[in-house]
Amino acid sequence: MSAPPNHLANHLARESSSYLLQHAHQPVDWYPWGDAALQRARDENKPILLSIGYSACHWCHVMAHESFDDPAIAAVMNQLFVNIKVDREERPDLDRIYQIAHQLLIQRNGGWPLTMFLAPHDQRPFFGGTYFPKQARHGMPGFAALLQRVAEFYHTRGADIAQQAAALQQALEAMLPQASAPATLNAQPLAAAREALAREFDAEFGGFGTAPKFPHSSNLELLLRIWRATAATEAPDLHSLYMVGLSLTRMAEGGIYDQLGGGFARYCVDRSWHIPHFEKMLYDNAQLLSVYAQAAVATGEALFARIAGETADWLLRDMHSPHGGFFASLDADSEGHEGTFYVWDREQVRALLPAAQYASFARRFGLDAAANFEGQWHLRVHAALPDVAAAVNQSVTVIEQQLQAARTTLLAARQARTAPRRDAKILTGWAALAAGSLALAARCLQRPDLAAAAQRTVDFLREHSWRDGRLSAVHAGERSYLAGYLDDYAFLLHALLELLKTHWRTTDLQFAIALAEVLLQHFEDSDRGGFFFTADDHEPLMHRSKSFADEALPSGAALAALSLQRLGALLGENRYLTAAARTLDAAFPLLERYPHAHASLLMALDEHLDPPQVVIIRGEHAEASQWRDALARIYAPRRQVFAIHCDATQLPEVLAVKRWPGTTVAYLCQGATCSEPIDSLAALTALTRS
Repeated sequence: MSAPPNHLANHLARESSSYLLQHAHQPVDWYPWGDAALQRARDENKPILLSIGYSACHWCHVMAHESFDDPAIAAVMNQLFVNIKVDREERPDLDRIYQIAHQLLIQRNGGWPLTMFLAPHDQRPFFGGTYFPKQARHGMPGFAALLQRVAEFYHTRGADIAQQAAALQQALEAMLPQASAPATLNAQPLAAAREALAREFDAEFGGFGTAPKFPHSSNLELLLRIWRATAATEAPDLHSLYMVGLSLTRMAEGGIYDQLGGGFARYCVDRSWHIPHFEKMLYDNAQLLSVYAQAAVATGEALFARIAGETADWLLRDMHSPHGGFFASLDADSEGHEGTFYVWDREQVRALLPAAQYASFARRFGLDAAANFEGQWHLRVHAALPDVAAAVNQSVTVIEQQLQAARTTLLAARQARTAPRRDAKILTGWAALAAGSLALAARCLQRPDLAAAAQRTVDFLREHSWRDGRLSAVHAGERSYLAGYLDDYAFLLHALLELLKTHWRTTDLQFAIALAEVLLQHFEDSDRGGFFFTADDHEPLMHRSKSFADEALPSGAALAALSLQRLGALLGENRYLTAAARTLDAAFPLLERYPHAHASLLMALDEHLDPPQVVIIRGEHAEASQWRDALARIYAPRRQVFAIHCDATQLPEVLAVKRWPGTTVAYLCQGATCSEPIDSLAALTALTRS
């Protein structure tokens, strides 16, 4: 993808980001974002060409190979612009600002690679786009010709650029919710979101909308909670459960799921989940692990438990750093082509498997049908197990055994191929998402190894990314760097609470409290409610963004509100509860207008309106854990269960008073009111809301 190393290294050569290093030997005189590049642009009065991408991005690779590796195009870039390359995963603050600016300027959604042209004195964009081809095609100008026109526009249309920049700044500021009186919070947005999702639901293939189709994990989790709230009533919302079940089943059977190695690709290019965009992102798999694990408990479906377990296994096998933490992504490409690592030649599969296994495998995964990806086969479930069994005259049990043996053989053969590039940086927020989901899955699947992996990740982040009471956003090249963002704090706070429910350590509670205090001190908008994406002492940028909506990641503001509510309920800390309520007040007009764009915040609203039961179990390790695990077998998202062992020390007073009398007991709390000690698991089960 990058140019041959005979080019002199540019200013990216000392960076730690694997994405930036991919461009370090290109003939483009790339700079990282920073004072050196920005000052040079001002001194030379050159516009800035800002290129934002990430390591696993297929079209980023295409544009790099076509244009940035080309000495002639690089010469034009170097002559006319100061060129800045940004890893959007390390600098989501910049990516967020310029993606919004692109949408406002160009009137269509952005993406990656993002190509923006900025005025040097204020970094405000005056033109942009995403991928530009080297040669003109499909109505798009060739990149070299575009560069000439953009540079000419900058030097001849200064007044127009200034006027546009002022209008853009006003538009960005107008996107921030305005201060208003506290809202009368109610459940109407939850009902509206459910109806909106039902309208967008694909009743044939599951999921929402049409191609390209993304998993939208937060929407599925919200629907699962909505169903659960009605499950014990006379009119249970079975359609919400159906939307979740069909979506999870079709994804598990489809090509978006790696049928051999586990884990999910980022999205599918078709409506039916058959052919993915092959990159695998840590954040997608963390969210899907959580949803599948919860659905397994809620429904008892063995398929959901299997997919959750295999996704967790993939995380531990392919994405887990031996020192703790999780790597960011796997590339879509290998050997210069997208999907090469994953697709199969039919005769190759036939040669690897015994005849009986091949017959079953071919029917199950479509090798007896036409090729579905550039003359080869990308595996997806093509026939139901009973149909395969009938076709080959075997029992379903025998077929399952044959398929598992075949998958093992083919996975081993695939591992010998040239693997996609792995982006080995550890992003604090993404690793925290994985840790939280592993802790939850450990309870749902009864797998202590997943809890241990979650604990190692939290310990890694505390050791390497927590310095002087603040988080770093990135760990790579044996160093941690860049100031943490809202997502880093909110996602790690969420993970710590999940881990405390899985295995209590008072040090984790203390860490959670420290993170909550930073959120309130440095990120909260004390005037209008909610949380800014960057801290109050962050590098000054053209805009300090604040958002409540879910995107590919859950909203940091939503997870901050949800986690502060839960921590506030556990500790009786009104400051945390108030900050969460102020976030909901600020966002409520948006929840009313666009409810299904805010699924994570709707979960926080749900718990604000109907606060969770908090169960505190005190006892010897084995029995206290047994009580906790018994409650974990019931899907109850509004219940928070903490098994605090009798020898736990340094507990805050509100927990210390819930004493261990010598035998295992539980305290059932709702709001500020707690029960007397409950001295049997049967009594506890009877009292907890099912």
